[in-house]
Amino acid sequence: MRKLRNDELDRLNVEEFKNKKKTPLVIVLDNVRSMHNIGSIFRTSDAFLVEKIYLCGITAIPPKKDIHKTALGSTDSVEWVYYKETLQAIQELKIKGYRLVAIEQTENSILLQNFNPVSDQHYAVVFGHEVRGVKQEIVNQCDFTIEIPQFGTKHSLNISVCAGIIIWNFFQKLNYTSIK
Repeated sequence: MRKLRNDELDRLNVEEFKNKKKTPLVIVLDNVRSMHNIGSIFRTSDAFLVEKIYLCGITAIPPKKDIHKTALGSTDSVEWVYYKETLQAIQELKIKGYRLVAIEQTENSILLQNFNPVSDQHYAVVFGHEVRGVKQEIVNQCDFTIEIPQFGTKHSLNISVCAGIIIWNFFQKLNYTSIK
């Protein structure tokens, strides 16, 4: 087997990306401190046609060298907006009809493998601070929480890894067959 060259990958340009049907998914970053994690989430969001990213609180905004290092230009393709307060972003998304989902370990969380998104529903998925997670006041505003089951000695995943798993799961369950 031969490895494909970049020019054989049929990638979209930025304009084509902006005009492409999106996964009905918005990502909300609640006080994410690592610019490398932010950039990685942009890049994953580009790969799976996420509608928009909401950068909230201490979450850095482009252009920043350390975001660009992992985003590789996806800050130009994926739409984003900044909110000083995550609560304001959440309230606006609720008004727009999004189902709000915190990715967090909580009582009565839904295990990711048991979650089946509704195809005509739009979702806003909230990821929290690398150490403290999603603020409780934000969890309280969400419709439900999803948890990625883990079986080792650690009780958490790096946020960019977590986001990659969640975004792929939504993309696969909501869109994959209709986009290809």
